[in-house]
Amino acid sequence: MSFAAVNDTYSFFRAWLLDPLRVAAVAPSGQALSQVITSEITMETGPVIELGPGTGAFTRALLARGVREDDLALIEYGSEFAVMLRRRYPKAHTLWMDARRLHSVELFGGRRAGAVISGLPVLSMKPRKVIAILEGAFGKMHPAGSFYQFTYGPACPIPRALLDRLGLKATRIGGTLANVPPASVYRIRQRQPRPSAQDRYSADLLAAPRSLEKTA
Repeated sequence: MSFAAVNDTYSFFRAWLLDPLRVAAVAPSGQALSQVITSEITMETGPVIELGPGTGAFTRALLARGVREDDLALIEYGSEFAVMLRRRYPKAHTLWMDARRLHSVELFGGRRAGAVISGLPVLSMKPRKVIAILEGAFGKMHPAGSFYQFTYGPACPIPRALLDRLGLKATRIGGTLANVPPASVYRIRQRQPRPSAQDRYSADLLAAPRSLEKTA
C-alpha cells in the first residue's frame, strides 16, 4: 500500500472516530466499489456532481472514466477532506458545505449535470434532509440525469415511500464483495423526467393557435 493510501485510510478512520454518523465507514471506499458506482459514466455524461467525496476514491474513478477535472463539483462537509480535495484536484469545483444546500449554489456556469455520485450516509439522515439533498441534486441535473448511491445494507437506503413522494425510482446496478464492508449500488432516476424550460417553451409554441398567419 502506498504512503498516500495509508494516509487516506488514517484520515478517514480519524474522521469516523470524531463523527461516525457523518462518516459512514471506517475506511475509504475501495477500487471495486469505485468501479461499480461509476460504471455508467463516460466522457459523454458531461458535468458530474459528487456528494461526500471524502478522500477522492470515486473522484479518481470518474477521472479515469474520462470526466474532465473542471467538469467535477465536489461537495464535501468535512473541512479536512475539503482541503485535501482542493489540493489534489485544483481544477475541480470543491465546495465546503452541507449537501442539503446544493440547491443554493450555481455550478458549471449554469450547465446541467449528467450525474450525481453520492458517498453520503443517507441511512443515518433524517427524511427531511434526504429530501432536500435529492431535490437539490435533481434540480441541478438535466431531466435524464441519474443519481448513484451506494449502501452497505440489503436494500436501497432511500425508502420507497420517499421515492414515491418525489416521483423517483431506484434500480440496483451492481455490488461488490471486495469492498470493506461489501456494498451495493443503486441508480435513482425520475419516473417521468420533467421537461426543461426550453422543452416546455417549444411545446407551447407547437400547441399555440396560429393566430398570426397571413390571411388573404
